[in-house]
Amino acid sequence: MKDIMLKIIGSQITHDEGDARMEFITEGRYAEEKGSVLLSYDESELSGIEGCTTSLCIKDGKIKMERYGGLIGVDTAIEFEQGRRFKGYYDTPFGSVEMELLTNFVEDNIERKNVSGYLSIDYNICLKGLAESRSRLKIEII
Repeated sequence: MKDIMLKIIGSQITHDEGDARMEFITEGRYAEEKGSVLLSYDESELSGIEGCTTSLCIKDGKIKMERYGGLIGVDTAIEFEQGRRFKGYYDTPFGSVEMELLTNFVEDNIERKNVSGYLSIDYNICLKGLAESRSRLKIEII
């Protein structure tokens, strides 16, 4: 496992509230295992889920994101694959919410040899009964 710095840029586009953008820089970890790239980082207060760890497993155009730990008890797994739908549950401090996600775009531009580059994901998400929005996530190794 190699220590790295990550720049996380997240934006959310809602139908009624416009765009919301979050950006922060954090320490992270990089590893390669069985042909997969593994990135992980600890969430900050800015993300609203401080104390949780986010890990990403990237392989063959697919990304599995897991969030776990913390005092609020958040444990969530999401899979991103361009053009595919994913159904599951999004855990919140107030309980689980049924979720459906459609991945519009995935770009894995991580240079394994130099441990540099970025990962970009564009997706629509529907949290049943709560919200529907389009989100973009870019994670840069800096």
